[in-house]
Amino acid sequence: MIGKRLHDLRVARGLSLRKLAEIASVSPTLLSQVERDVTEPSLTTLRSLSAVFGESMSALFADPQAPSVWLSRPGERLTLMGPKGGVSYERLTRGNGQMEVLRAVFAPGQFSAEDPLRHPSLECVYVISGTLTAEIGGTTYAVNAGESITFDAQQPHRYTNQGDSDAEVIVSVTPPVP
Repeated sequence: MIGKRLHDLRVARGLSLRKLAEIASVSPTLLSQVERDVTEPSLTTLRSLSAVFGESMSALFADPQAPSVWLSRPGERLTLMGPKGGVSYERLTRGNGQMEVLRAVFAPGQFSAEDPLRHPSLECVYVISGTLTAEIGGTTYAVNAGESITFDAQQPHRYTNQGDSDAEVIVSVTPPVP
């Protein structure tokens, strides 16, 4: 699904595969594989591409024919790959572009981003199990199982698992990250 959407956006803007790859600082080979749904793009690649198109990351997944009801099943969800050493997310929501809900399991030492990020959204993280460390606006919060933290995502933020067991979380972002 993401491959076709990227292809359509690229063609609509009159960009060659090589030109888009150059602008987004990715390899043409990777971009070709993503467009053909041979590989899934990393979060870094998605951020670069969404910036080129002036779209939110969620808009890259937009499906104008998305059903009004969508049942999310394990094994059928799109996975968003994090940076090396970082966590990957399962998309629990489908491309309507209004809300993003993600599931992740942070292994000990894993992080959401190497450096804090900021974006114009409201973000909420609910910890299902374990403890997640949330760094928000320069303050560190320990968020334990059963707890959640909600904040204005324009503040620089990132998540890490500083414990010795996995931390499973649900992240909700509205509107989705640009």
